[in-house]
Amino acid sequence: MKPLLSKTTKPFIIYVLIILVISIPVYYFAVDTIWEHELDEHNTTVAEKTAFEFNHQKLSDAELEKSLVLWNKIQPETNIEKLPKYSDKKDQYYTTERKTLFGQDNDIERYRVLKKIVFINNQPFLFTIETNIEESRETIAAIATITVFFFLIIVLGLLFLNRKLSQTIWKPFRNNLEKLKSFNLNHQTKIDFEKTDIKEFEELSQSHRKLIDHTVSVFKTQKEFTENASHELQTPLAIIQHKLDILLQDENLTEKQYQIAEDINKALTRSSRINKSLLLLAKIENHQFEAAENLSLNKILEQSLKVFEEHFSLKNIEVKTNLQTVNVKGNLSLVETLINNLFVNAIRHSDDNGNVSIDLNEKSLVFANSGNLKLNTEILFKRFSKSSTETHGSGLGLSIIKEICSFHGWNVEYNFQNNFHIFRINFQKI
Repeated sequence: MKPLLSKTTKPFIIYVLIILVISIPVYYFAVDTIWEHELDEHNTTVAEKTAFEFNHQKLSDAELEKSLVLWNKIQPETNIEKLPKYSDKKDQYYTTERKTLFGQDNDIERYRVLKKIVFINNQPFLFTIETNIEESRETIAAIATITVFFFLIIVLGLLFLNRKLSQTIWKPFRNNLEKLKSFNLNHQTKIDFEKTDIKEFEELSQSHRKLIDHTVSVFKTQKEFTENASHELQTPLAIIQHKLDILLQDENLTEKQYQIAEDINKALTRSSRINKSLLLLAKIENHQFEAAENLSLNKILEQSLKVFEEHFSLKNIEVKTNLQTVNVKGNLSLVETLINNLFVNAIRHSDDNGNVSIDLNEKSLVFANSGNLKLNTEILFKRFSKSSTETHGSGLGLSIIKEICSFHGWNVEYNFQNNFHIFRINFQKI
C-alpha cells in the first residue's frame, strides 16, 4: 500500500513531465518560425538598402558593373545579378542547406534565402541574399535546457514542500491513527483525539468518537448479557442436575422411570455443555479475554495428552508425537480449550485401532488421525453443523477451535490425505 502523499504527487509530476515533453517541439517550431520571419525582414531591408546606396552613388553603367563584380566577391552570402529584362516576379523566401564556404569542418548548415528584384540605375537586378540560421537551434537548445532546469527545481521543490507540509498538516491525523490502533475494547480507555483546524480531520475525529462510544455501549450490554446468562442459566441447570442425580439414586424407581430420568439427565448434560460452549464463543467474539501470557505449547500438549490417555486406550488408538519447544503469546484458558477440542475431535473421528499423530514446530501445530470418509469442508467450522453422522457432539467444537485461532491471529486448515484427517494450525498467517 502507498501513502496518500505519493498517490497525489506522482500523477502531478507525470502530468508536468508530459507537458514538458510536448512543449519542446512546440518551442522548436515557434522559435524557428519567429526566427525565419525576422530573418526575412532583415534580408529584405538589406536588399532595399543596398539598392538605395548604389543608386545614391550615381555610377555610370561601366562603374556599376565593376562595383557589382567587386560586391559579389567581397560579399559571399549575397549576389547581385543583372536581368536581361524585367519580370514581375514576387519575392521568394525559402530555407536551404549547404556546406560552409569557409572553415575546416565543412558542416552542413541551414540558410534563409531571399531572391528579390531591385532596380539600380533604372535597370532590373536579381538580388540574392543568404543568412545563416543555425543560431535558432542554439536558441531552442538553450530554452529547452532552461525549461528542464526549472522543471527539476519545481519537482524537487514540490517534493520538499509536500514532505514538510505533510509533517505538520498530517501530524494530527497520524497521532489520532496511532491512538485508534492502540485502543483496546476490553480496557475501554477514552481516546482524546488531537484538535486540528482542518475541517475534514475534525469531522473524522468526531465520527470516530461517536463510533467508539456506540461500540463501548454495545460491548458493555453484550458483556452484561453474557455474564448474566452464564450465572442465571448455569445455576438452574446445576440444580436440575443435582435433583436428577438424587432421583436416579432412588431405589423405588421402576425400570421405565429410571430410563426416562436417565434420558433427561443426558439431555440436560448436553444442554449444559452447549450453553457453556455458546457462552465461550460469545466471550471470544466480545474480546473478553486477554492474550498477553507467554505460553509453552509443548508443555500444554503434554499435559493434555496425559488427560486423554485413557480415552485413547479405550479405542486402542496409537499416538505418535513430535513436539518441539514452542513458545507463543496468548490466553492460557483459550489455548487449553483449543488443544482439548483438538484431542476430542481426533478421538471422535478415529476408528478403533486407529492412529493419531501430533506435530508441533515454530510454524504450525498439526493433528492427524486415521479415518475413512472426508469431512464436509463447506460446513466444517459452522456452528451446530455435524461433519459426520457417526459423532454425537454438540457441533460447536470446531467452531470454538476456529474462533480461538482467529482471536490469536492464527489460521486453521483441514485436509484429508491418505485416509487421514489433518487439522493444521498455522501460527504465521499465509
